[in-house]
Amino acid sequence: MKKRTIEEMNRLSVAEYEKSEKFPYVIILENIRSLNNVGSFFRTADAFRAEKIYLGGYTPTPPHREITKSALGAELAVAWENVPDTLESINRLKSEGYRIIAVEQAHNSVPLQDFTPIKEEKHAFVFGNEVAGVSEEAMALVDLCVEIPQFGTKHSFNVAVSAGIVLWKFVENNLT
Repeated sequence: MKKRTIEEMNRLSVAEYEKSEKFPYVIILENIRSLNNVGSFFRTADAFRAEKIYLGGYTPTPPHREITKSALGAELAVAWENVPDTLESINRLKSEGYRIIAVEQAHNSVPLQDFTPIKEEKHAFVFGNEVAGVSEEAMALVDLCVEIPQFGTKHSFNVAVSAGIVLWKFVENNLT
């Protein structure tokens, strides 16, 4: 086994990324407090070609040194918008035909392994605050809630780790 070089990975330039076809989903961040988590979301959104990230509530926005440190420049490629009112953004995306999906531990949530994205629909994934999660007000607006099964003592992933798990599941379904 031999690792691939940077050149062998055929990475896109920022300009090529901006022109590339995206997977039919957006990310909504609701009151994420950590600059490092925001940077990680940008990096994951870049890797899985998200349409856009909505930075809601008090979620910090680029440019910021700590976001760039985690994003490794992905914040320059991924489209993003600062949205002070997350609920308004959810309602707007709903009216544009997005299926709104919270990633949260909740009654009647769908275990991630049972979640099958509908290929003909656009999806918006809502990720909440590191401590409080997705707000009850946002939960009242979602179409579906998915939950990542966990088997340890904590029952809690870092929010950016949760994004990597859930968004890979979504993209994997769209590759076939």
